[in-house]
Amino acid sequence: MIVINKIKSFLSLIGINIHQIKMSIKGSIPFIKDYKEFKRQFRKQKDFTSIGFYPLFADRYDSAGVASGHYFHQDLYVARKIFEANPIRHVDVGSRIDGFVAHVASYREIEIIDIRNIISKSKNIKFMQADLMSDQFHFSEKTPSLSCLHAIEHFGLGRYGDPMDLDGHKKGIKNLVSCLSERGTLYLSTPIGRPRIEFNAHRVFDIHYLMEIFSSHQLKLKSFSYVNDSGELIEDVDLHTDEGKKNFNLEYGCGIFELIKE
Repeated sequence: MIVINKIKSFLSLIGINIHQIKMSIKGSIPFIKDYKEFKRQFRKQKDFTSIGFYPLFADRYDSAGVASGHYFHQDLYVARKIFEANPIRHVDVGSRIDGFVAHVASYREIEIIDIRNIISKSKNIKFMQADLMSDQFHFSEKTPSLSCLHAIEHFGLGRYGDPMDLDGHKKGIKNLVSCLSERGTLYLSTPIGRPRIEFNAHRVFDIHYLMEIFSSHQLKLKSFSYVNDSGELIEDVDLHTDEGKKNFNLEYGCGIFELIKE
């Protein structure tokens, strides 16, 4: 099953979605039937002059939306955390713009940093382009609240035009800490499970490996939650249990760390 999923993921990366193709073939038959009926009704009206084609064969078999998985849960969960904390300033590094950043920008101002350029006219979004792996990175005005969701695992793998750097995640975490004011909060999420690098997509981290890095930068864990392999959010978990020591037996989960700079 893992091999099949990897093949599907690779084909998807080059624009071939096997599931979408199957559903499109399946949906083409009712599409033809529906079109004939719609055309019959169309002949009896005068509001529109023509019918064009924009076939979406597979949509009839999709759900109304996806309310599970890494991004859905982490974006809502951390946005809620920031809403409740109500910091005087919040800065984000590399998180999804049309997910987490949009959630936060709906109720407050958010500053974002990304290695790629972003064009936004939203009054609540301020943008700074920078490479968090760079030794020259400098953030003069410290922030009491900082997020980096599902981004640190990509640093140094070239996926987003960044330079090759095996220790990119370590440099990124170091520079994230440099952005934080004393007692500031860092919300960080990243894939967790069996530790590995899947070039050039991402790293998957061992939880306790990350905790050692956090500790070396005087980051203390306030809370930990995770999204399991079934896409469900498990909140406020103790890392020191036997399950925690085994990464909760995850293959590709998402750990959500709330950390305080001491």
